[in-house]
Amino acid sequence: MTDAMTKDDVGRVGIWTFAFDGRPAGLVREAAAEIEELGYGAIWFGEGFGRDSVSQAWLLLSATRRIPVAAGIANIAFRDPIAMAAAERALGEAFPGRYVLGLGGHRVDDTVRDFDGYPMPAVGRAVRSMTAYLDAMDRVPNHALAPDPAPRRVLAALGPKMLALAGERAWGAHPYFVPVEHTVRARAALGPDAFLGVEQAVVLDADPARARETARAHVAGYTAAGHQLANLRRLGFAEDEFTGTPSDRLVDAIVAYGDVDVLRERVRRHFDAGADHVCVQVLTSDPAALPRAEWRELAPALL
Repeated sequence: MTDAMTKDDVGRVGIWTFAFDGRPAGLVREAAAEIEELGYGAIWFGEGFGRDSVSQAWLLLSATRRIPVAAGIANIAFRDPIAMAAAERALGEAFPGRYVLGLGGHRVDDTVRDFDGYPMPAVGRAVRSMTAYLDAMDRVPNHALAPDPAPRRVLAALGPKMLALAGERAWGAHPYFVPVEHTVRARAALGPDAFLGVEQAVVLDADPARARETARAHVAGYTAAGHQLANLRRLGFAEDEFTGTPSDRLVDAIVAYGDVDVLRERVRRHFDAGADHVCVQVLTSDPAALPRAEWRELAPALL
């Protein structure tokens, strides 16, 4: 029996990126191998309408030797629980102790939403839908080899009810697009033992004005997402701070920008607030580009 993944196994700092989707598979393999050699603790990736989460995980795991690979997150609106359970087991069996399944989905609500012209299906209220999805995954029979150990699961949790569910039904939580204040609240909601892996967006740029505008463009991309707006309201941000152009206060809270020392300080603050792991999302003027130079520059300071 192989020991289950521990908090130490994912290290303190990882890399989070959407940029793998826009790059050929061969280049993704090279980048993943380099992230591992740089010493980062884990590779996290999002899911949109690029590679599906399962294919992306397999690509990254097969290109590396030791580093954990985490779906941050696999969208529950994209696949049936049967398919997700089978994929989780296959990845866990093929790459023992290295796969983390993050589950979430910002289109989990009672209405059909248009996403890049594609009508996304409505799947119900967030906590109720996630609970039903987990229940269904756990009931799926297994006629293949069982993974040893079973892969860890985390939930994309922002509000108190989803954080509570993450503490009860998963290894822990993976909050995205959050300030340090949210990390304080998340740790209090999860308790001391659950895993808390926080995404932190950063811009490595010594020009403050240029860096803030890169950060503002990133923040603006999420101000139409209902679950993110609900979370910002809970954190005390006013409507005029995310209606139209995001306010400086909001941008500065969500994105750390500046030199290496500034970014390292933001990561440290998350740890002081209770995070076990911080996965750093490097933003540049070209969201589709792999920020390999920035990953290299940040590694000695963050690890």
